[in-house]
Amino acid sequence: MKFLILIYGNPESREVWNGMSEEQQKEAMVGYAGLSEALTASGELIVSHSLDDPAGTKQVLVRDGNVMTTDGPFAEVKEQLAGFYLVECDSMERAIEIVPQIPEAEFSLVEVRPIRDLGHLT
Repeated sequence: MKFLILIYGNPESREVWNGMSEEQQKEAMVGYAGLSEALTASGELIVSHSLDDPAGTKQVLVRDGNVMTTDGPFAEVKEQLAGFYLVECDSMERAIEIVPQIPEAEFSLVEVRPIRDLGHLT
């Protein structure tokens, strides 16, 4: 089964991150690298990425064949998607076991979503 582990940042989590020393931030990045290495070694990691600042985002709407874009960020929401891991593992429980290994999990919101298998439609 495939799962998308979504990591959200918010003003409070950014404050925590920005309040860390450079050494603490480097340790966290080593933690991310270690998690990626462990998931690669187990065969569970498909891909992971950190996302850039939401201010660089473009919202794209297609209506009646017309393409309209708007600069981001858009929603007045507290949480913004900051990064993700796409994993393939045996169960939702296993995907949830991965979350505490994410360095920012203690001060960010993390969501685990199953990937819908549409293979039967092709």
